[in-house]
Amino acid sequence: MEYSSEIVDLDELDRRILQQLQTDSSVTNHELARRVHASAPTCLRRVRRLIDEGVIQKQVAILNPATVGSGLTAIIEITLDVQAAEALDAFEARMREEPEVLQCYRVSPGPDFIVVAQLPDMPAYHDMAHRVFTSQSNVRNVRSFFSIHRAKFDTRTIVRNAMPRHP
Repeated sequence: MEYSSEIVDLDELDRRILQQLQTDSSVTNHELARRVHASAPTCLRRVRRLIDEGVIQKQVAILNPATVGSGLTAIIEITLDVQAAEALDAFEARMREEPEVLQCYRVSPGPDFIVVAQLPDMPAYHDMAHRVFTSQSNVRNVRSFFSIHRAKFDTRTIVRNAMPRHP
């Protein structure tokens, strides 16, 4: 999914709505309106606008990975041999195809990418690593870390006031 880099102007009501939805997007529109001190029609109109403008990208249920057989979290550094735009784009496209890969970030400095994957166990990691990384001719280096304890996990984005734009 492409992210827009255009900052959307948000007022205080928009920010209150977004804070509530990031905490629990399953609330009814009437409950959301009550929580943000707005009328239900106003709240519904605002949420639709936030979706249309791409502020709200999707609403999902966040699962506990261990309870559904995906208890191993791997954080993987990837360095490519060739960093031309086409090679970087091709690697990103490959990551989007992999269901175990939850996140893929192009980073600088250091490795070219940081990948976060969720897997059942080490044999599954080895299978994925071979299929996705080591069998690719442009992957120079793979360095993996495995989470032994998750101290914090949050999906919220801090909603800031619009920043002044500089010409």
